[in-house]
Amino acid sequence: MDEKKLKQEDCHEDKLGAGILTLTNKRIAFDKTRSRMMDFSKHMGDTLLDIALSDVTRTWREGLIMKKACISAKTSDGEQTYKFGVFNVGGWVDGIQDAMDDLD
Repeated sequence: MDEKKLKQEDCHEDKLGAGILTLTNKRIAFDKTRSRMMDFSKHMGDTLLDIALSDVTRTWREGLIMKKACISAKTSDGEQTYKFGVFNVGGWVDGIQDAMDDLD
């Protein structure tokens, strides 16, 4: 099965900072970005997260005012939790869950 991009959005992760969150039919990736105010440019940096959907153990929504799409995933450092500030939290959580369900 070929990899297809399902969603992509600028976001902020609590520990990793600003970047671009990408959901494909196989994985979730977070790429750090660097911005310059002088010319309003944004440049892609390093890929800080590259998590296979099969390693995601849980997805949920969190927060009252600052809403976040959250995931827990198995990594080489044990289970880690990531909290992403995205525009459409429900759409991201549902999208991740749907992509995980489609893996089966």
